[in-house]
Amino acid sequence: MSVRARAASQGSLDDPDDEVVPYSDDETDEELQSEDDLDRSGDQLPEPEPRPAPAAEPGWSIRANDREYCNQPQFKKKVFLCIKKSKYSGNAIKTYKYNFLTFLPLNLYEQFKRAANLYFLCLLILQIIPQISTLPWYTTLVPLVLVLGITAIKDLVDDLARHRMDKEINNRRCDVLLNGRFEETRWMNLQVGDVVRLKKNEFIPADILLLSSSNPNSLCYVETAELDGETNLKFKMGLKVTDERLQEEDQLARFNALIMCEEPNNRLDKFVGTMIWDAQSYPPEQHNTQIIQYKKHKTDPRHAAVMFRSTGNDTKIMRNGGKTRFKRTLIDKLMNYMVYTIFGLLVLLCAGLAIGHTYWYESIGSKAWYLYDGLGYSSSYRGFLSFWGYIIILNTMVPISLYVSVEVIRLGQSKFINWDLQMYYADKDTPAKARTTTLNEQLGQIEYIFSDKTGTLTQNIMAFKKCTIKGRTYGDPTSADGVALDRGKPVDFSWNKHADNKFQFEDSFLVSCIRSKKDPQILEFFKLLSLCHTVMVEHKGDELVYQAASPDEGALVTAARNFGFVFLSRTQDTITIMELDHEETYEMLALLDFNSDRKRMSIILRFPDGKIRLYCKGADTVIYQRLDANSQNKETTQEALDIFANETLRTLCLCYKDISQAEFDAWSQKHQAASVSMGNRDEALDLVYEEIEKNLLLIGATAIEDKLQDGVPETIAKLAKADIKIWVLTGDKKETAENIGFSCQLLTEDMKIHYGEDVNVQLRNRQTQRRNDPQGRNKKLKEQFFTESSKNALVITGGWLNEILYEKKKKRRRLRLKKLRKRYTNSSSAPDSSQPVDDWEKEKRQEDFVDMACECSAVICCRVTPKQKANVVSLVKRYKKAVTLSIGDGANDVNMIKTADIGVGISGQEGMQAVMSSDYAFAQFRYLQRLLLVHGRWSYIRMCKFLRYFFYKNFAFTLVHFWFSFFNGFSSQTAYEDWFITLYNVCYSSLPVLLVGLLDQDVNDKLSLRFPKLYLPGQQGSLFNYKNFFISLFHGVFTSLMIFFIPYGAFLQTMGQDGEAPSDYQSFAVVAASSLIITVNLQISLNTSYWTFVNCFAVLGSIAIYFGVMFDIHSAGIHVIFPTTFTFTGAASNALRQPYLWLTIILTVGICLLPVICIQFLHQTIYPSVGDKVQRNRKKYEMEDEEEERKKRKPTFQRGGRSRRSAYAFSHSRGYADLIASGRSIRQRPRVRPELRESIREAPQAENI
Repeated sequence: MSVRARAASQGSLDDPDDEVVPYSDDETDEELQSEDDLDRSGDQLPEPEPRPAPAAEPGWSIRANDREYCNQPQFKKKVFLCIKKSKYSGNAIKTYKYNFLTFLPLNLYEQFKRAANLYFLCLLILQIIPQISTLPWYTTLVPLVLVLGITAIKDLVDDLARHRMDKEINNRRCDVLLNGRFEETRWMNLQVGDVVRLKKNEFIPADILLLSSSNPNSLCYVETAELDGETNLKFKMGLKVTDERLQEEDQLARFNALIMCEEPNNRLDKFVGTMIWDAQSYPPEQHNTQIIQYKKHKTDPRHAAVMFRSTGNDTKIMRNGGKTRFKRTLIDKLMNYMVYTIFGLLVLLCAGLAIGHTYWYESIGSKAWYLYDGLGYSSSYRGFLSFWGYIIILNTMVPISLYVSVEVIRLGQSKFINWDLQMYYADKDTPAKARTTTLNEQLGQIEYIFSDKTGTLTQNIMAFKKCTIKGRTYGDPTSADGVALDRGKPVDFSWNKHADNKFQFEDSFLVSCIRSKKDPQILEFFKLLSLCHTVMVEHKGDELVYQAASPDEGALVTAARNFGFVFLSRTQDTITIMELDHEETYEMLALLDFNSDRKRMSIILRFPDGKIRLYCKGADTVIYQRLDANSQNKETTQEALDIFANETLRTLCLCYKDISQAEFDAWSQKHQAASVSMGNRDEALDLVYEEIEKNLLLIGATAIEDKLQDGVPETIAKLAKADIKIWVLTGDKKETAENIGFSCQLLTEDMKIHYGEDVNVQLRNRQTQRRNDPQGRNKKLKEQFFTESSKNALVITGGWLNEILYEKKKKRRRLRLKKLRKRYTNSSSAPDSSQPVDDWEKEKRQEDFVDMACECSAVICCRVTPKQKANVVSLVKRYKKAVTLSIGDGANDVNMIKTADIGVGISGQEGMQAVMSSDYAFAQFRYLQRLLLVHGRWSYIRMCKFLRYFFYKNFAFTLVHFWFSFFNGFSSQTAYEDWFITLYNVCYSSLPVLLVGLLDQDVNDKLSLRFPKLYLPGQQGSLFNYKNFFISLFHGVFTSLMIFFIPYGAFLQTMGQDGEAPSDYQSFAVVAASSLIITVNLQISLNTSYWTFVNCFAVLGSIAIYFGVMFDIHSAGIHVIFPTTFTFTGAASNALRQPYLWLTIILTVGICLLPVICIQFLHQTIYPSVGDKVQRNRKKYEMEDEEEERKKRKPTFQRGGRSRRSAYAFSHSRGYADLIASGRSIRQRPRVRPELRESIREAPQAENI
């Protein structure tokens, strides 16, 4: 793919640097002091700074070994009225919500914020008032206590887990300097300014300033896996003054420096401050500071002394964590609106019935002597009392048991996720974990997935796969004789005692060529890999452990090591390697380190025979420009590079150049001058490097595989078929992220890729078009950004993201908008199209960007900060109203995980920060397809089916009272017996629908994965919405009409077998209740797609329980014990012994169910859904699956696609060159007498490098 020419900037701001991670907009108060100057500057607007300026007078000061310093009055802040506390946070973390005293009041307060719970509390109060009570108080109290109790127990269990986790972290131990000596203490007791001793492999408990370590020059290494998912180590180094003066315990005890630094903020890669010690100021820099959640490595057990500069909630990692948001599903929100709708209908019904009672009493009731009650109430007042009476009677329209039933279903679905063995990762003994029980059905409605790259899509493990030397490619399965093999086997490296046992290679011919030493070019190739790098080595007994600035470089040095060229040690000016069977030491004359502009690194060495040679490795795009015209094998190497790129391998070209002594001496003088340059030193060095890095001779190229996690491409393809859009948000460089996009098939060859400059131009054009349109602010432009029929993809960096969305410095930008708006208003000329004139334009710009991105098949945002990741998620949620999911593995993903509707953490070697903040956690990205397409889809279908049926059965039950009112003078008389009303939702109709909500499935898991289109109804919300709600309402109305009027007609002018008329109220109540129970339980049977013994038992058992309980509470025995509570004595036995009434019940049930059966049959026949079609051919698909498993074929590689450059050098961070050249990483040799100095040869010691 050709390199794109960057579009010229059209605005007042320079184009952002694609290689730089932009700073976040978390401004400190000191930085905003300059806003007053900006305000006074009138219309003269300063250009916005791409980086925050350091504070002139930092307001955050810390004194070492002085805990009382931070408690002085000037460091206190008001928290309530006159109560003040220190502005410095303690180091204890608190994620729990309740304690022993606050649990009951806070939990009840939260529960009564639910409209239904508050409604039923008010209803209970109404039932206590005798004048309006039409039902006993226990009919409401029992279900209300049950709902509150179950929810409280669940909340308590969740909070106890948070308590345990907090306690575990807060009680971790470390050594702190107190009273002149180190004492072991808990993390929670640490305070700002404490000096702490950390040992190897210990976690860092807060943001710290490194003072000294037991390594030379206070060097130590930290692992940032929990922060960013990267497992390669980063070096940190103490200040020279603290390294020299703070090595002993008594020296540390006397240390009393004052640190003046910036306020706590979320900038992970920035620290501004000054250390004042003994009247001298020293500037700590980023490599002197370490952030909480780093893991400390490579210092011996003696000590590394550090001082806390911020703790607890003030740490950078906590500042990046974002706010913990209360997440609710779309169904939850819709359910609440539906409850409000039901309540509105309830009030209207009760008002109508109250009016009816007023007129009835006025015209009939007051004139009937047998209805006289002696109370003397007016008809209007009686109507008022009737209104509240019907509120009580019809309260079951608002289902109190709905919420507790939903919680039970969600709990069960969460357990199924936890128990799914197909989401269990045996290699690390890590099962899937649902860390919340409230979001399961939302998993079936995901429209956008935002994924981290490192550690989420990739394993962050680089493997040397192939290489090309002298035009021949090595790496395919080949025998030692050079014969290609169909199936390869790993090369035997037992001949090499230094070989890494984990290294895998299948080309035995390359090894035989090396061991035969017949081809000097091959030997030169691996010699270059073993010499041209910034890797450091540690000797652990006979084992070599390499520490590289990037995993790529470590993979290359490890490959050279296995092929016989073993990097052994280095000093400040030498590097020693093992060349097959002998050891050689080379003098290092210069190390030209990598940076993002050069995209290459070089080393100049003096060989033992005095020859000077430059070795260089870098991206092919820069190496080929610097090759000598006579360099051989350029075309064949280019062809190999194209093949490697199409296989999504990361390529790197290797070359060399011999230099004469005179040429080197002249260049060395220029290099020395550039090294001490006071201004633009980096640019001066780059120019000097350019002079020597030309006329190079090509040796070959390497191909490294950035290993994806297993199943990533397949997972992304499946999710794409389910119409789920995947965006990758990563801090990696653009080329690296783009390469991974191709590797995981998120990007494909037929996609047209748009970059930040292209996007910026299109958005400016749209903004200009809107300004030129007189109605631009009143209408929305509907035109698409991409009119071509080809697929589009978007690759944008964090710098461009800030530029496009106007997110540079929110507070500073707000004043800028105000000035621009003023200038635009006062000027007749058109405003600059690169700048918004007000907040409305800024919002439209953001909306345009989201619209453009959503038109693309794939979006990759690279070089973005944690806060930018969260902002991108927020934009999609705000402007698309879409359900989002974020997945990541490191602490830099926490904000994104918290912002999305669903947060998923990848658990494993990368740490637990993302998991602790997530809603769901598992070990591999590939499990995401099962979580969404199987568990998510099932959960959504089950919940929708449960809710539709639940509303239906409650309408069918409650509205019988409404029809009965027309025959009882609207007198608030119930149609059923009181205990039936109490037990209906608890015992008689709850279990079958609960089991449907837990176990039902339209198709099995294999077919759910095979047909991702089955996921679409969840995204469209088509299974539960207001349309379905009103269908359930009308279905309930129809059922209630049949339940009431069929028995009512049957009871008119009826004579039983015994000659008595069974047309009394109690017999009618029994027949209506029996018809209702049988109808609703058979109705759920019609809605059940997946039958088990448990479902069958629940349906029949519920009906049996109803009849058993009814005969018991209608018996004479219980009436004798509780004569006022159980008043339907003998009603059931009297009514149900009449065959005529059994016929009535059967007729009622049949008429209720027959229309449903007919409608379902016609719908599945004429308008079948995708699920219906899959169910119809289920057996055929299952046989096909079995056949495919027997005939699995390996995918074939398609050649001939367009060339993509996938260079390792782009992803490589700046190495350890400065550290090596300074000699600070090398343990100093002991001082010796001058007369012996010449006779002693310094042995390279790198045990602590």
